[in-house]
Amino acid sequence: MQKEWYVVNTYSGHEDRVKEKLKMRVSSMGMEDYIFRIIVPEQKEIEIKDGVKKEKVKKMFPGYVLVEMIMTDESWFVVRNTPGVTGFIGSSGKGTKPFPLTTAEVDRILGSMGLSRIEIGNELNEGDMIKVIKGPFSSMYGKVKNISKEKAKLEVALDLFGQETLVELDLTEIEKA
Repeated sequence: MQKEWYVVNTYSGHEDRVKEKLKMRVSSMGMEDYIFRIIVPEQKEIEIKDGVKKEKVKKMFPGYVLVEMIMTDESWFVVRNTPGVTGFIGSSGKGTKPFPLTTAEVDRILGSMGLSRIEIGNELNEGDMIKVIKGPFSSMYGKVKNISKEKAKLEVALDLFGQETLVELDLTEIEKA
């Protein structure tokens, strides 16, 4: 089974509490191999009030949390029974498991937050093969030469006109081959 992203419905305004409770449940129940990242989708907005610029963080989807997990009966139970969780999106209820988000949906949501589906160090290392999914080098394959965790950028060797060329790419522009 592979890990996928699911949308969890929560009480509006309780997203951060649900995230913390779920993280605690994952560690206390030993589910680290099944439930990975828990993200409250947020965006920074600049608000001008009385001539003063203020940066404000707004929830992109109030009442929802994204969870990256491998869907098993146990992991489903842990998430569903976390205090503040009202259910999964994509499940008709009655004990049916939900449908995961598509990779395009995940890329769009995480990309707007400056994040990526791929975790550096856990899933992506130097020497790995990647496929470019966005930009001028779309659909080309390359080898990771250097990773900058701070900038979330990669230096990738692509074959351009029969010659190896180093190109800097953003994590949101690639997927693991």
